[in-house]
Amino acid sequence: MKSNYKKPLNIGSDEMININSLAEMTISISGKKLTIKNIDGPVGVNGRCSDNQLITKVLDWHPRYPLKKGIEILYNWVNSQLEV
Repeated sequence: MKSNYKKPLNIGSDEMININSLAEMTISISGKKLTIKNIDGPVGVNGRCSDNQLITKVLDWHPRYPLKKGIEILYNWVNSQLEV
């Protein structure tokens, strides 16, 4: 995608999700039997979502899929690249 815009643009889902939920989603998509083990450490933000208004304005672009579908596409592509 070409543009003359020179500043950073955040691209992501506008769906609010926390890291445990993202991990659970990815584990579910993978079909693997994994568990999440949280350890003590610094606490950051509770969740994250992307404000895509600027990228829509600048590039006339927006995500085509909900987060889960995008993660499925990404997971399957990465998995296909690892299969030899």
